[in-house]
This record gives sequence, C-alpha cells and structure tokens, in this order.
Amino acid sequence: MTAEIPPSLGGVPFKVSCAIEIENGKIYGIIRYRQIGIYGGKYEMKIYDISQEVFGCQVYAGDPVPEKKLLCSMQKGSLYNLTAFSMCAHNGTHIDAPFHFIKDGKTVDSIDLDTFVGMAYVAEYHGIVSDSAAAEILEKARKQNTEATKRILIKGEAEISAQAAKVFADSGILLLGNESQTVGPEAAPMEVHLILLRADVVLLEGIRLAEVSEGAYFLNAAPLNLSGADGSPCRAVLIADER
Repeated sequence: MTAEIPPSLGGVPFKVSCAIEIENGKIYGIIRYRQIGIYGGKYEMKIYDISQEVFGCQVYAGDPVPEKKLLCSMQKGSLYNLTAFSMCAHNGTHIDAPFHFIKDGKTVDSIDLDTFVGMAYVAEYHGIVSDSAAAEILEKARKQNTEATKRILIKGEAEISAQAAKVFADSGILLLGNESQTVGPEAAPMEVHLILLRADVVLLEGIRLAEVSEGAYFLNAAPLNLSGADGSPCRAVLIADER
C-alpha cells in the first residue's frame, strides 16, 4: 500500500503497514509508517454495511425475485438446517461486469479484485447528474483523497446522464456505484451502461448510503467468484477511520 507524506514530512511517497486489532468488542486499525519509523497510531474503525438484504431487496422490473427453500429443518426432525436459494445476478446490491452489455466483455470472475477493494469517495447528489456535476464530484474526491477518485459512489436519488458517464469513463475510474437498481435512466439504461462498461468501469448498483456521510472511505465490494457471469450479488461495506 502506498500513501503520500504531508508536505511537512518531505512530500515523498512512502509505504505503510496496516493491521486490524479487536479489543473489548471494538475494531481498531493500526498504521505504521515503515520508511521513516513513525508509529501512525491506533484508531477505531466504523464499518457501514451498504448492502440490501437479499430476500427483501429491490428487483429491477422483469428480473426474477430471490427465493429460498428450506430443504432440511431441525424443527421438523432433521439433524441440521439446509437452505437452497435462487436469484438473479442483478438482484439487490450487485456488480455489473462489462459482459452484461458487451458480447466479448469481461466476466465478473476475470476482473481484478482490486477494482472492488480500495479507497472510494461517497458524493451526495439528487436528480440527473450532468457532465459538470460529474467533474465536480471527481474534483471533490481528488481534494480529499487521490486514491478515492478510482471508486465513486453516488448517494441519493440520482440518475447518471450519458454526458456524466463520459466524464467518469474518461477520468479512468475503476468503479461507479449508485443506490438505484440501474445506473442510467430506468426506462432506457443501455446507453449509459455501454459508455461505462466499454471503458471497463465496473458498476456497483443497489447500494444503500442513507447512514453514510460524504467523504472518503475504504470499500470492499468483492463479487462472488462466478465463472462466466455478467454480474454478481455482493456484500458491500465501507470502513471509516473514526479518529
């Protein structure tokens, strides 16, 4: 992991080591700055679950609804409980891989995991995101944390316009997330999907950010390892430094 030293420390990149420690039921992060021997300190980490519960989740119109069936029940005399379930790859909180709209696009299992795991920026926006609004979001992310510009999450009832999609695609981001079940207009989502997916921008749709403030966070939204799949459900979480 690489970080930037503040100007007062020379402005030279350096490496840090990170660890997680659990104490009295709380999760703490520990950072040590190796090259200059500075102990970065201990701080509490807050974890935000930004995923929908699967069996009560939102479903895009026309997609199958998640279903579960209890195959074995201890209440009915079985030695154990055993559940089978079925769902669409795009139910609830999920990943869209390029293969979703592109015939020879990357499938979910062929995308590097660091696309889904790393710093992200949460920006609140309501309405149709224009090209200028997209540029402003990227600038706000850059000012707070340059690494966070790689993964942008939009909080609120927002719709990504084709113009905004081009700005995000041209910026080289890895992932774009939103609270809707589709990143573009619900009635005609294909154009926005194609702009982003052709640029290998992975989509994280159906997230829940009501409890999350604007700012930079550590995101983990790794999909299931589904060979040849166009998408996948995921348990997306954000981790905040609570110092």
